[in-house]
Amino acid sequence: MTKISPSILSCDFANLKDDIDTVIADIDYIHIDVMDGLFVNNISFGIPVIKSIRPHFTKLFDTHLMIVNPERYIDAFSNAGADLITFHIEATEDSNKVINMIHEKGLKAGISLRPKTKVEELIPYLDKVELVLVMSVEPGFGGQEFDPSAIEKIKWLKEYKMTHNLNYEIEVDGGINDITGKLCKDAGADVLVSGSYIFKAVNRKEKIELLK
Repeated sequence: MTKISPSILSCDFANLKDDIDTVIADIDYIHIDVMDGLFVNNISFGIPVIKSIRPHFTKLFDTHLMIVNPERYIDAFSNAGADLITFHIEATEDSNKVINMIHEKGLKAGISLRPKTKVEELIPYLDKVELVLVMSVEPGFGGQEFDPSAIEKIKWLKEYKMTHNLNYEIEVDGGINDITGKLCKDAGADVLVSGSYIFKAVNRKEKIELLK
């Protein structure tokens, strides 16, 4: 069954823990979008928020760093409680260094790419990471429409994984709902990230079940 990783970027931040509590029984990961205003235009939240909610939840913290030079902060996000740290190939000059730093902390490493980046650029790293995050919107803001070019990237990653006997999960983030989520699942996605579709719904459990 497809794993679901709701993005807390769409939560009510005045009631963050309570909002997460409404979905926690039905999800697999908690997706945490960290933005620095440099790699992307938006600024979200960082280490103090992760640290504050970590004691309340045992689910895997799926931490997505949309920040320049992520190697500067691997220690800090590890100490805050991240379980998996995903960084962008476009945000660093040394992806191998970032992956090694994440693994040295005993965490899972993920690598991501923007919609305009060719998926083949990930080849040198696919045998080193536990997760590949395909962005199906331009990163930085929630509520965008799904970019169908992501489907071909998912299919390529699935085929590459099977051909080379690799174990990374394929995660997709951006414009995910029951329709686009099925397209991604059929293409080979293992994990769906969804924010607005879940947290803006009256019946959140129903939306999660539809995604699964």
